[in-house]
Amino acid sequence: MTTQEIANKWAEYCRTGRWDLAHAELYDDNCVSLEMEGAEGFPPRVEGMEAIKEKGERWNGMVAEFHGVEIEGPMVAGDHFTATMKMDITMKGRERQVDEEVAIFKVANGKIVSEQFFYPIG
Repeated sequence: MTTQEIANKWAEYCRTGRWDLAHAELYDDNCVSLEMEGAEGFPPRVEGMEAIKEKGERWNGMVAEFHGVEIEGPMVAGDHFTATMKMDITMKGRERQVDEEVAIFKVANGKIVSEQFFYPIG
């Protein structure tokens, strides 16, 4: 698949809440995931799909209710793509809010090999 095809599939899966399919079909087994420095409860870097899945399970455990997501993009440049995500969410012990972030992905050999997220901390 081309970077554009991967980006489009990633966006489709995320819009329908199917992150599991995105991980299974689009990600390289040795993918690297980067979070914002200082993100509560998450290391700034994890490597490999098992670690990425564990990170996702940890995040899911913090969620009281997921109300929806909006994906804007993707935009492709060479072997990278980006999109914005707005998640309408209620985290455990907190009020409902909309979290916004920018995600940047690198593709190599037809798979996502890295992802990095940018969002406000605090």
